Amino acid sequence: MRTLEEVKATLEIAKLKEKDLQPTIHCLSFGENVSSADYCLMELDDTLCKHIETGESLIIRGDKDERAVLCSGDKTYDLKIADTSNLLLFVPECRTPDQLGGSEDSPQVVHAQVWGFCNSYWELRKQRPKLKKLKKLLMENPYEGPTLRGQEENTENRYTMEDLLERIQASEQEIKSQLEVIHACQIDGYWRVLDFDYEIKLLGHVTQLVDSESWSFNKVPLQTSLDELAPLEPRQMIEHCLNCYGKRYTENDEVFYALHEEKVCRGLALLLLQNAIKFNLKEFQEVWQQSVPEGMSTRLEQLKGVALVDRSSHPETICLLRIEDLPEDTQERFNHLFTLREKWTEEDITPYIQDLCGEKQTTGALLTKYARSSTQNGIKVFNSRRPVAT
Repeated sequence: MRTLEEVKATLEIAKLKEKDLQPTIHCLSFGENVSSADYCLMELDDTLCKHIETGESLIIRGDKDERAVLCSGDKTYDLKIADTSNLLLFVPECRTPDQLGGSEDSPQVVHAQVWGFCNSYWELRKQRPKLKKLKKLLMENPYEGPTLRGQEENTENRYTMEDLLERIQASEQEIKSQLEVIHACQIDGYWRVLDFDYEIKLLGHVTQLVDSESWSFNKVPLQTSLDELAPLEPRQMIEHCLNCYGKRYTENDEVFYALHEEKVCRGLALLLLQNAIKFNLKEFQEVWQQSVPEGMSTRLEQLKGVALVDRSSHPETICLLRIEDLPEDTQERFNHLFTLREKWTEEDITPYIQDLCGEKQTTGALLTKYARSSTQNGIKVFNSRRPVAT
């Protein structure tokens, strides 16, 4: 270890003036068996630093065949290695000028040991959570209703929240939000997505009860609904259906639900479209309106992101195209869309790319980057910037 005299001699050789430097001099030495593999460094922004300082955790998630991501309680970040030409030293006992405070009047040597070193560090960039895998896992064993007497329930491929956090590359809050979007519910401690036919069956029970009791769709009493439908389906499932297709509120200490017209109409439209490759648009609209409860009105705007209308065909057609079935990667998404249709209007393509937008990014910016615009019959359309295999 160097003495103060040796340090001063080194300063003279380097032609550095002692008065221009801090009075406290750090003398660094390497510990035994120090290597670059001992530590990894990560660059955090102010938000994540405060997250750590308050005792919260940051978790790296991803299966072996996936690119790792970092998750806080409510956000997901991409991890990328950034190389640097400078050697980064990990010195726990080293103090910065701010920590020293300039209280020392005379020069002094402080010995600090280097615990590790790196030529790279992890950079973080906020990204969209990868949630497509969530429904894929839950669809391995969808809930089809209570088992009949004598039947054994399939207990394979069921997932708790802890299981999902291990498998899904997203924060806990993002996973919980997506579970609500896909109408999943917790049954016996496991998160389950309902079989679609069973979900529509539950919805049918609710709408038929509303009709038979002459209730307003904006005022469906929870307790009466549970009592009336309990002989048909479990109370938990009836209440779950009301949560999926309605908004809960309380009036005079009694719980009611206001059924959401768009959600009910969209659910019944999916039932009609799921078994048809294409549907004559005019015929579909007639059958669709007849299938929804009296007093509700169907509109094609209700199907944005789940169905695609082809106005260029004769007759006009409609087909099922759900955003959840499309690739999560931006370039792959555009490739897939342009495989389905060579040219898109902005109105048609927007519902299928909105979820790809990052912070402060617009669908217009995405289209500028991944598509080429032109005018067809006075209408602006977009096609692929690169050849697409059909």
